[in-house]
Amino acid sequence: MNRSAVLARTFQAHRSALLDLLETLPEEQGTFAAWDGGMSFIGLADHLSASADRFLNMVQGQAPGAMPEPSATLTEARGRLWDSQERALAAISALSDEDLSRRVPAFGGREMPVAALIDTIITHEAHHKGQVWLMARMIGVKPPMFIKMG
Repeated sequence: MNRSAVLARTFQAHRSALLDLLETLPEEQGTFAAWDGGMSFIGLADHLSASADRFLNMVQGQAPGAMPEPSATLTEARGRLWDSQERALAAISALSDEDLSRRVPAFGGREMPVAALIDTIITHEAHHKGQVWLMARMIGVKPPMFIKMG
């Protein structure tokens, strides 16, 4: 398996587990946030879908782009997350070893290798997945036990 395939599979493992959990949440809990001013389930799903797209813009050497309007429902936010997963998997899988070594401007002009930026996408995904796991437990939903590996 080449390097981009490993990265895509790792991203997919985290995103698929997150999507599985979000599918079990009741629609009426979409606005639940763990603390006052914290992101809700809807907010976290929107944040992750937009962040993946913005990171991928940076991978292509483009500006991150504007954040979309917030989703109105948990169903809409889950749909955005599914769609961004497909775009991310296609983009990551298509990267060659040469692409992964290429340096691109990211985060205010700091240059970094594309591979490091993809690692950032993955760790960002895992970080917020952990928040969703905890929040689900706070509302009485038991998250899946294992990360799917494709």
